[in-house]
Amino acid sequence: MSVKQQSILVIGESNVGKTHYGAQLLKRLIVGDCALRMAGAASNLKPFEKAMDSLAEGMATEHTPATTYVESVWPIADASGRSGSLIWPDYGGEQVRNLIAQRKVPGQWRDRVLSATDWVLLIRLHTIRSTDDMFSRPIATLGKANAEEVHHQVSDQSKLIELLQMLLYVAGLDRDARRNTPSLTVLLTCWDELGVKGNPQEVMREQLPMLFSFIDSTWREPAVFGLSALEKPLSQNDPDQEYAIRGPEQFGFVILADGTRIEDITLPIQRLLADEDVV
Repeated sequence: MSVKQQSILVIGESNVGKTHYGAQLLKRLIVGDCALRMAGAASNLKPFEKAMDSLAEGMATEHTPATTYVESVWPIADASGRSGSLIWPDYGGEQVRNLIAQRKVPGQWRDRVLSATDWVLLIRLHTIRSTDDMFSRPIATLGKANAEEVHHQVSDQSKLIELLQMLLYVAGLDRDARRNTPSLTVLLTCWDELGVKGNPQEVMREQLPMLFSFIDSTWREPAVFGLSALEKPLSQNDPDQEYAIRGPEQFGFVILADGTRIEDITLPIQRLLADEDVV
């Protein structure tokens, strides 16, 4: 049996669904009817207990406090006998915004960047600003005065690119060549709210062309999945009876590279353990 130590750097700002996906993933591992299962005693489940309890009642959980950064270690295995320890963090998404704004990587984040075998970038397309910036305006207009000059902010795409560049620098990785390690998986979260069809890579290329181009030129085989950890919106106050009756593990889905929908939300993580591509 092969054993692999998987340490995942989960990168995502506030309100992209990190905690909900972590709680749903943990629940699936415990139930054990998916591509991955829990293979031993997990440590430090406290960060996800409240989220799991809320989902069991059919309600969304609260956002993780901005100052929180804790890690859980989950021993996992798949049906082929591959096993490993999955290190899954939970933190306030404001920390990611601060990394970009302050251009400074705290020691705790630096340690995680240096030890991570895989990077998972969570993006909620519905919250990405699509306003013009210096990268999206026509070249012919640059440098010309405008009587009604509008202040242009750096776009969210640019900020995510800058964040990835910062992390690559901290990890001491060469940007001159496309790389395989650490692997990069992009999860387009809250897929159910997008109302789109097709494969996730095409959707990302269309809606985030600059970010997609940067990722495609930096990693040899980046993976892009659509993810709906909850399958439908939940309230923090009004319980969803269907959720409570059927159980949260019965909800959630992943969109594969070819546009196929599957119900196993552990698959993007199992792919990392297997170290092979999923179509």
